[in-house]
Amino acid sequence: MMIRKKAGVALTAALAMSMLAACGDDESADETAGNDTTEETEGDDTTDTEGDDTEGDDATGGGSDEEILIGVPAGWDEGVVVSHMAEIALEEQGYEVELMDAEIGVIFTALADGDMDLLLDAWLPVTHANYIEEYGDDIEELGAWYSDAKLALAVNSDAPITSIDELAENADVFNNEIIGIDGGAGLTQTTQNETIPTYGLEGMEYKISSTAAMLAELDAAMSEGRDIVVTLWSPHWAYGAYDIRDLEDPEGTYGGAEEILSYGRADFTTDYPDVAEMLSNFELTAEELSDLENYVLNENADRDTAETVAEWMEENPEVADRMNVGSAE
Repeated sequence: MMIRKKAGVALTAALAMSMLAACGDDESADETAGNDTTEETEGDDTTDTEGDDTEGDDATGGGSDEEILIGVPAGWDEGVVVSHMAEIALEEQGYEVELMDAEIGVIFTALADGDMDLLLDAWLPVTHANYIEEYGDDIEELGAWYSDAKLALAVNSDAPITSIDELAENADVFNNEIIGIDGGAGLTQTTQNETIPTYGLEGMEYKISSTAAMLAELDAAMSEGRDIVVTLWSPHWAYGAYDIRDLEDPEGTYGGAEEILSYGRADFTTDYPDVAEMLSNFELTAEELSDLENYVLNENADRDTAETVAEWMEENPEVADRMNVGSAE
């Protein structure tokens, strides 16, 4: 059995820098009602407890002596809620589980180095393709759990344009700004490297910040009736909370529908075959994921994330049962 290494100095330093940057970016978002999912995750689950280095068996229903460390991409809401689902379900079945919030590049590096065990929010074939190209030989794909994910530039529904190819000529309508998320996100890189040059948007200020800061800007603009353009992705609870829509992307810079997959460190399937099998069979529908995100991150944003995810799972036992280890179909 390959024992996951305790988080090393390099990982610890990278996480510290990531969290420090997030704290600085999110200062303007403190007053938004329920948009700072990164802070919720950090507040609840960022401590990586040092498990002992004894070997453990993946006994069905009995768990393992070794802690399973799940990396949660900062601010990616579907990853936040699904990672909490996994933590709750696996701990109820006897496993020790820890969540650690980090920037996506740090998580892929940690998986490849054996410092983390799982990532449940990898987007392919476009968003995280560069990370798979770099680290794919050192990690294990465990299957897709969602198949209709999309990246986009989104605007308020009454904005005067319908397509990204109209944005450059109407930049002043949007205060000459595109509001983005964190710099390490695949969405950010695609916007920088594909969307902006393809549509001649270099004259607009691309404000790279964090998911929480982007949502705070969106919330303020919608409350004040201002036009705004933000980088966004679906599934996301913001589509239900605000009157917004995607701009058409006639050049296809954001690609088509993507899958959201789970990845594990090398030998994860060998060490935890039942957990790996469960993840390979797990799936959520668009309606289920939207309802989960809305309940946890919008309707109950001021409450503890783990507590509200657990409540949703209790109300939706048919979904919770899909994370039963040893009984995946």
